[in-house]
Amino acid sequence: MNPLQFISLLDLKARMALKSEASKLYLSYLWWVLEPMLWVMAFYFVFTILLEMGRDIAFLMCGKIPFLWFSKSVTTGSNSIVASKGLINQVNIPKAFFPYQSLQEALYKQWLVFLVLFALLIFYGYNASWHWLWVLPVIVANYLLILLCTLVGAFLVSYVRDIRMLINMGVLFLMFASGIFWDVNDIADPAKREALLTWNPVAFILDAYRAVLMRGEMFDHQHMIVLSAIMLGGVVLMHLVYRLFSQSIASKVINS
Repeated sequence: MNPLQFISLLDLKARMALKSEASKLYLSYLWWVLEPMLWVMAFYFVFTILLEMGRDIAFLMCGKIPFLWFSKSVTTGSNSIVASKGLINQVNIPKAFFPYQSLQEALYKQWLVFLVLFALLIFYGYNASWHWLWVLPVIVANYLLILLCTLVGAFLVSYVRDIRMLINMGVLFLMFASGIFWDVNDIADPAKREALLTWNPVAFILDAYRAVLMRGEMFDHQHMIVLSAIMLGGVVLMHLVYRLFSQSIASKVINS
């Protein structure tokens, strides 16, 4: 399968899966927007109204919406190869196709969610400007992180199903450790703050969203370039791993 065929089949399968999913729900495609908004409202009620932490809804949206993209993509994509056992048993197809299909479905949903996010930020008084275009490299870095984590997760789950539990726990840990409902810039110790932003790419990316969309500031572009390069290198490496272990993955999934 050449790259063009891979992309064409990927797009077709993703769109068919989304149509099938939407046809089973009364609110259909509206759930793509409703689900992240309901999560944001739940966090707003708990952390702003009940606990009075002083975070407005725009702050929570810029954290929770990108994180939901990350968390749902990684948890679902990590199970994609195992869930495709029947197809793997019938067709010899690159095993990386299945994580990519899962991520493509999530990506199609996310573009609509981002448009709603931008509209709501304008509604809440944030001025849209050309500076907002700097959110594009943040989105690319966000996708690369999701892609790398999903490729690694799907590969490991193919051999050890219990890895799914560790992935779920890891995502839960990141939800609390990445500054979704608290601001990483509130950390008093500069060394701890820098350590968090350096070693937790999710925290850095979420803060970059807020820097561009809310504060009108520029994120650390050197950090972003290095981080993106590392993640891109990791993705390339995982493609080599998938190619080398293609038959091994198929055998393990089919016989388990």
